[in-house]
Amino acid sequence: MINKDLIQEKFLFFYKFLQSPGRVGSVTPSSRFLAKTMVDAIPWNEVDSAAELGAGTGAITRYIRSARKESSRVLLFEADSQMRGRLTDLYPEFACYPDCRDIQAAVHKENLEQLDCVLSGLPFFNFTQELRDRILEQVVSSLKDNGLFVAFQYSQQMRKQLEEVFDIEEIKFVPMNVPPAFVYICRKKG
Repeated sequence: MINKDLIQEKFLFFYKFLQSPGRVGSVTPSSRFLAKTMVDAIPWNEVDSAAELGAGTGAITRYIRSARKESSRVLLFEADSQMRGRLTDLYPEFACYPDCRDIQAAVHKENLEQLDCVLSGLPFFNFTQELRDRILEQVVSSLKDNGLFVAFQYSQQMRKQLEEVFDIEEIKFVPMNVPPAFVYICRKKG
């Protein structure tokens, strides 16, 4: 049986990729294999607050919803207004914001001190160095001491920059994704 919502999700994602490939980064949403690898890297029983950057159509978000504690607060960040609207409809229990360049403002607006973890599907390599720096600065400043940052990339070109601000605990390769991806499991430096 074909899932109509999944087909709509794939068409929307592909359409957004055609409109802005540098912002979307891929022709298709993250696979269940990639989503599961990312979400399984987090000890959700210890997470009270989390954020997902570049939530897109919710391919990873649906796994976060299933894995998190019911009391955990989740903030979603998605720049595209159509995809953000879809996320708001599908995940009304999660706060949704348009700009991950200001994670701290969203954290404060939600009356949170800091986040336990941040997951990212952002195509960092497509961004300017200034934008990469700004987003990573926001991630680091919004994370609690020893907080987790789990991000996927399609190459290892961001490794050096990630090593400057995080301790990389593990890099997992996920071949069952289009394109294949590397999942960086990082810890905020103490």
